[in-house]
Amino acid sequence: MREAVFLRQNQERWQQYERQPPAGADELAARFVALTDDLAFAQTFYPNSPTTAYLNSLTGKLHQRLYANKPVSRGRFVQFWARELPLVVARHHRTLAITALLFAVFTFLGALSAAYDDSFVRVILGDSYVNQTIENIRKGDPMAVYKQEGETLMFLGITANNIYVALNIFVQGVTLGVGTIVQLFRTGLMLGSFQYFFHQYHVLRASLLTIWIHGTLEISAVIVAGAAGLVMARGLLFPGTYGRGEAFRQSARDGLKMAVGLVPIFIVAGFLEGFVTRHTEMPLGVSLAIIGGSAAFIGWYFIVYPIRLARRLAR
Repeated sequence: MREAVFLRQNQERWQQYERQPPAGADELAARFVALTDDLAFAQTFYPNSPTTAYLNSLTGKLHQRLYANKPVSRGRFVQFWARELPLVVARHHRTLAITALLFAVFTFLGALSAAYDDSFVRVILGDSYVNQTIENIRKGDPMAVYKQEGETLMFLGITANNIYVALNIFVQGVTLGVGTIVQLFRTGLMLGSFQYFFHQYHVLRASLLTIWIHGTLEISAVIVAGAAGLVMARGLLFPGTYGRGEAFRQSARDGLKMAVGLVPIFIVAGFLEGFVTRHTEMPLGVSLAIIGGSAAFIGWYFIVYPIRLARRLAR
């Protein structure tokens, strides 16, 4: 689309945004989402034009109004997960998709490496864990490792560790994303080699039905944490028409919201790992229901719902 056509189609709406204050918070959010879409289009096709500079300035003003400090209402936390976080995720769906693809490739490489090198699994998982699991497989209980510690201590320890790992993956975004990608690479290698190890001993089905009871939420949240780190890195690498400092502040803010928003998911995943995963004798239908329900929630909350919410507010 030529810039003149783009201007003719949208200029009146932009001028209306400047002249007339929004009727409320919902309209302000809708205007902000619409303007960020327009700005992204302009940055792509007319990066050095006055139109892009104008949209950058107008979007910045709305951004300040949208995120201005205000008293915290009782529903502030509900609003964060119901509206604010999904809108942030919607703006960064492309980064999230790229992160998921990278993690899938790293996981495949882990499985492939384990298939071609018998010592690879021991290097990644450690001799102690491998030997213990082999012994458990021989005893007919390959997932016995999840039954060794008390439920509450296991839940608290795993939840705290997972939150720490996720925040570390996010913070590594300040290394221009290199640290974040390295952390995702290590986690993907571990997951791939871990699953191939069980395949090698003919207990892959048992591992999938057990591990992914908590792993569906846990691994999905790790991918989102990686996307949060890359969102922050993008502000440093590609500031666009913003100054690098301002671009970094905005991207870091978005990334932090994505990372902090994962805390409830890690709590649920930790609860499942501590209290549910250990019950390897549970019926097949129950296991599939938990795994399927977790996958459906992740798909809805991080993909479907953000798209629908952004479209509704943009109308």
